[in-house]
Order: sequence, then C-alpha cells, then structure tokens
Amino acid sequence: MPTHEIKPATILIADDEEANRELLGYILQRDGCKILLAEDGEEALKLFASQRIDLALLDVKMPRRNGFEVCRAIKNNPDTRLVPVVLITGLINTNDRIAGIKCGADDYLHKPIRREELSARVRSLLRLKQFTDELESAEGVLFNLALSIEAKDPYTEGHCARLSNYSVALASALGLPEEERVALQRAGIVHDIGNVAVPERVLLKSGPLTPEEREIAERHPVVGERICGPLRSFRLVLPIIRHHHEKVDGSGYPDRLKGEAIPITARIMTTVDVYDALTNDRPFRKAFSPEEAFTIMQEEVKKGWLDGNLVDQFKKVVASSRSATAKG
Repeated sequence: MPTHEIKPATILIADDEEANRELLGYILQRDGCKILLAEDGEEALKLFASQRIDLALLDVKMPRRNGFEVCRAIKNNPDTRLVPVVLITGLINTNDRIAGIKCGADDYLHKPIRREELSARVRSLLRLKQFTDELESAEGVLFNLALSIEAKDPYTEGHCARLSNYSVALASALGLPEEERVALQRAGIVHDIGNVAVPERVLLKSGPLTPEEREIAERHPVVGERICGPLRSFRLVLPIIRHHHEKVDGSGYPDRLKGEAIPITARIMTTVDVYDALTNDRPFRKAFSPEEAFTIMQEEVKKGWLDGNLVDQFKKVVASSRSATAKG
C-alpha cells in the first residue's frame, strides 16, 4: 500500500516572546520544516498574505492582534481557511479553550511545550493538510475538465457558473442544509462532465438527434457519476450528476425515477438547467425572456416533467433577484 510522506512544510510561528519563537523554530527545523517568525498578530497576517503557509502556531496573548483574532481571520479567508492553526497558551482556562474552538482552531498546546508532543501534533496536522491539498487538486482537475467541455460550445458560455448560482439560491430559499447547498454549487460545474465521452458530432449537433445519437448522449450522467465517484467529498454531488435529467413522471433518464424518488437536489438542478437553457440563445432560436421561460416551464409541469413547487419557488427567487438588481 502506498504511503503519504509529509512534504517539506512551511510553518508560521507567531509569539511576542523571542525565546519562545526560537525554541519552537529550533524543534521544528530539526523535523525538516521551513520556519517563518512573527512578533505579533499583525505581522503574522502580513506573512499569510505574502507566503504559502502550511501550518500556523499562534500564541494566544500577543500585541496588536491576539491569537484568537489571527485564527479567526485565517479561517474566515477562503484562501487560508484550510490551513491548520494551533493555539499556544500558558493559561489553563476552559473559556480560552472554548474561545479557541469558536474561532476555528484545529488544536491547542499548553506551555511549557514538550518536544515530542509538538512534533507529533504538527506532523498529524500536516498529514491532514496534505490530504486536503490533494483533494482540492483533484476537484480542481474535474472543474477544469467540466469548463473545457463547456467551452466547446459558444452557446453554453457561463452555463456552469449560472447553474451553481441559481441552484444555491433556490436551495437557500427552500432552507436546505449547507452541505446540500455546497453539493449543488459543485454540481453546477460538473453536472455534465460525462459529456467528455460524447463525440463532438453529437454534442454540438444543432438539429434533432437520431435514436443512436440520443442513446449516446443519454449515457453522460452515468459516465459523469463514474468520473467523479472516487472523490469522497462528492458523495452528495453524485446523485445530482446522475439524476438531473430525470422527470417527475418517470420519462427521464438514466433510471426513469419518478416524483420524490428523484433527490430534491437533482430536481433543483433540473429546474434551473431548464430555465438557463430557455433564457439563453441557442443555435436554432433566440433567448426567451424570464416571463416566457416560466410560462414554458409551467407547461412542462403540466406534462409531468418538472416539479411544480420548485418552479414556483424558483420564479420567486428570480423575481426577487431582478428586483434587487433594478433597485441597485
């Protein structure tokens, strides 16, 4: 079985006591780490803005900005929120630990620090960070692949980003939990990634597909699910990929699911996908207005293709968004 070796890591040590910085730096340099030193919280954040940092050791009591404030700033920044943060304190106070948890700290160390404990905890957090980086890299490859497929058709430019935004807005209006909103945001980008297996002569055909071509095109949700399947973080994304072409009456594909047997996240993606297709130019027609699009979608509700409740809710979301844009 392959093992994951920890790559040389850059560790930030922020402490207003020079002796503490030197001691921690000496220990971790012997473990093969590159060390950056900061005398206070402001300097620590400046280093975060200019350097790639793999882990931060922050003294709780520092001038200008204390360890809690620096940790909170790190965790609130999308670019650094996954960097492990260890808070270091000489106080043994339950309230301090609670404050550390609230600001997003990954671990807590008490002074005086034992070398063995420091090395073990840092190594454990760096291993977790490496797995996280690999996961982000894999997700990035899938997103880039999906966007490259989108780019083949000039009529679908921006389609993935719009579906991410639309689906999250609708899910928020429905009160869906955050993990499902995140899944929809990701699925907006990769929902049609299975089209990588569809020949361009089929994918870009402007006229009706032959039965054979339609069979090829309708495989893409299953192919997409297979491509994204190895990523555990896509556990809630996979049903959206597989089922976003199902119809409420069971006439969709690939599994002919009916009604609530179709996951609500997939029904959301279907709803916003149809709306986006209608409100953007296609090779054979001009874009419909939002009002015209919803009229057509209501007809599809009557045919048993779309979830009527979701169409109604999404109509309210779009109206609210347009109203806010007009006022702004």
